[in-house]
Amino acid sequence: MTEGAEGDYEDLTECGLSPELEKELVYTQRNCVFMWTNSKGEPFGVVMSYLPKDGKLWLTAAERRKRIPALRRNPRASICVWGAGTSMGSGRTMTYKGSCVIHKDRETKDWFYPEFARYLRADPDQAEVFQKFLDSPDRVVIEFTPDYKLGFDSELMWVRSPGVTG
Repeated sequence: MTEGAEGDYEDLTECGLSPELEKELVYTQRNCVFMWTNSKGEPFGVVMSYLPKDGKLWLTAAERRKRIPALRRNPRASICVWGAGTSMGSGRTMTYKGSCVIHKDRETKDWFYPEFARYLRADPDQAEVFQKFLDSPDRVVIEFTPDYKLGFDSELMWVRSPGVTG
């Protein structure tokens, strides 16, 4: 903790999420807030499920969803993963900025749908049914590659707050 940091919430740079906790959060959570810029240049976001793989986050949506043409116009997006609802608790977040590629090809769908279904549905029978629903002609796969990240660990903030409980 830097001098004068006690009780000071103006600079939280020392409250970042460690690489180990980042990985745990991303692989524990199943949902994120996916954000993009709409045709009016306004930010917008929705909650989506994702699959972490090889340093990227993979998502899927029907092609008719507004985010797909928006991402084709401007592939920049942001994703926020929050620990709420997981064993990690709500005090940990990871936000990424990056670029998206929209995939419609069979090769991508063939590996993505089974992995995504198994990631979200632990029961093999449920995963198989889910995979079949996903595999529709007008569905696309979104490949999100982060190039910037910002993490936050509230437990580190509380360390800076002696006398604060709860």
